[in-house]
Amino acid sequence: MIITVTPNPSIDRTVMLDRPLERGGVHRLSPPVDAAGGKGVNVARVLRRAGVDPLVILPAPEGSKLVRTIEAEGMRVARTPSSEVRTNLTLTEIDGTTTKLNEPGPELSPEELRELEQLIAARTEVATSGPRRGWVVLAGSLPRGVAPDWYLRMTARLRLRGVRVAVDTSDEPIRAFAEAEVLPDLLKPNGAELAMLTGNATGTGRQLEAAAEAGDFEPVLAAAKGLHRRGCGAVLVTLGAAGALLYTDDQAWVASPPPITPRSTVGAGDSSLAGYLLGVLADKSPADRLRLAVASGSAAASLPGTGVPSPDQFDLEHTQVRSLRSCIA
Repeated sequence: MIITVTPNPSIDRTVMLDRPLERGGVHRLSPPVDAAGGKGVNVARVLRRAGVDPLVILPAPEGSKLVRTIEAEGMRVARTPSSEVRTNLTLTEIDGTTTKLNEPGPELSPEELRELEQLIAARTEVATSGPRRGWVVLAGSLPRGVAPDWYLRMTARLRLRGVRVAVDTSDEPIRAFAEAEVLPDLLKPNGAELAMLTGNATGTGRQLEAAAEAGDFEPVLAAAKGLHRRGCGAVLVTLGAAGALLYTDDQAWVASPPPITPRSTVGAGDSSLAGYLLGVLADKSPADRLRLAVASGSAAASLPGTGVPSPDQFDLEHTQVRSLRSCIA
């Protein structure tokens, strides 16, 4: 079973611009498209389209449009109380350039946060041995009123229960793992977030991504290797047009994406994480998990707005994976 936790969900409103965004200018917009948003929601959406039945956990008001929208897509939702749901605006240009304007979201009270934690504990499977152990995906930003180390503390609690944990977040919540003693089974940073995790020890996010684009994965590999040796089961680093790197079990692979026409980057990283988990559920090799991750993320980037892909849109044939065995000491 896979549970996704989205502490700061949203209604994502997407509009297309009639021309490149001009600061101070006047633009005509396409009719807005609203969808349930938040990283965990997006991960669950990809999984559901692949035939998996995830459980989405999030705080939202009773009768909220967010919950109704998720249920209308055939996903199960478990809700705890919240005063409101934020609305995020995504501006997409014709060439795929995406600008996101995200509201901070409501403040969760200590009581509301406790209810969220209790629900996660109640719905979490007590893990057993073998590849079918339950997964909890902790994803996205944290709402106001929640300490930046909340994902770190939840990771420690869940791993004590034997549940596998995947984390995909940024800014202060990802920095909380920089010197943590307990790391998740899977971390999915992008280049900038990997730099936050390592304190820029192997370069800034832009430097890591630039090196990867030039074919030099050594700095990313060094950072991922360090996290793995501190206890992280697998590190999946998404690198935009340069593809992605996976480090696990003292082995590393890189994948280059298939050719696409980018239309929107919203949800691409979430789709990559979902693709990787699909590979785990199917008991694929690490290299094939990476192939699924990159094919899924690339398919998402080729879709407009907040669209996420179905497996029939994954271009696995043209997603190239190679081992970095010679680079590992």
